[in-house]
Amino acid sequence: MSRQKITSPLLNKLIDAIRLRHYSIRTEQAYVDWTKRFIFFHNKRHPTEMGEKEVTAFLTHLAVNRNVAPSTQNQALNALCFLYKAVLDRPLGNIQGVRAKKKKKLPVVLSRDEVACLFKYLDGIHWLSACLLYGSGLRLMECMRLRVMNIDFDHRAIHVINGKGAKDRVVTLPDDLIIPLKRHLAGVKNIHNKDLSDGYGEVYLPYALTRKYPNAAKQWAWQYVFPATRRALDPRSDLTRRHHFDEQAIQRAVKNAVRAAGILKPASCHTLRHSFATHLLERGADIRTVQEQLGHKDVKTTQIYTHVLNRGGNAVISPLNGLLQNSSA
Repeated sequence: MSRQKITSPLLNKLIDAIRLRHYSIRTEQAYVDWTKRFIFFHNKRHPTEMGEKEVTAFLTHLAVNRNVAPSTQNQALNALCFLYKAVLDRPLGNIQGVRAKKKKKLPVVLSRDEVACLFKYLDGIHWLSACLLYGSGLRLMECMRLRVMNIDFDHRAIHVINGKGAKDRVVTLPDDLIIPLKRHLAGVKNIHNKDLSDGYGEVYLPYALTRKYPNAAKQWAWQYVFPATRRALDPRSDLTRRHHFDEQAIQRAVKNAVRAAGILKPASCHTLRHSFATHLLERGADIRTVQEQLGHKDVKTTQIYTHVLNRGGNAVISPLNGLLQNSSA
């Protein structure tokens, strides 16, 4: 989010507080948006003139009138709690009672045949990235943010840097993707060389690495594995760069492939990650190994896939089985 587009002193302070804590650009955009919506909901009153009562009224409006999902309501609450605590230095009091309770849902999992059928309707970057989601258990944004240096062909490994929860981990690189990935990177390098010849070729570097290593942003090792199709203005630095590929394009491609494959399950990009974990467990992998591959902090999060492994109804055999055949005989 470009600072030139923000004229509100309050929002500028909010952005400074977010960047001080190294929150992602998506968190920044979401928190700024929720702050604006909160202010407009209360007829442009300044947040300093409001408090717990107004925050509760706004969250109630989201739940009752807008019928938002629990995760959306909680995101709005987190944004406003951050605003009052980190920017206004006036933490909200008894407000946690309006936090929505998330429903526990079993993950949607595709069979191996369904995954194979799905891949038939994908090609190019869409196919390769989807293969990494399923073959390595990556989250979509972890896949999109991969740098060339994160791929270790010799050790069949992918280094996930600063994944969810700011954690690093090493995941497996499927053997079947080595040749396609090398071919893909050869094409990406041609794009990077063309950018350099045009006077560009810089990529975003986290934290202060640009100042520490002035030439690193143009080096091949730092480039994205899945670069964007065109150069664009960086929303924070106002520099023209080639960012990573648009994750929404991958999501649309997978959705279209699900429909084309005739898969009736509500599958998405994240379903491929769920399927990766489930199929590993089906093949006898230790749950701790799966936990490390997925980057889960608590093994309880990984244990949800053991429920998917059980045959319908926790492997309970229905008393109806065989009854209809006997009665028809």
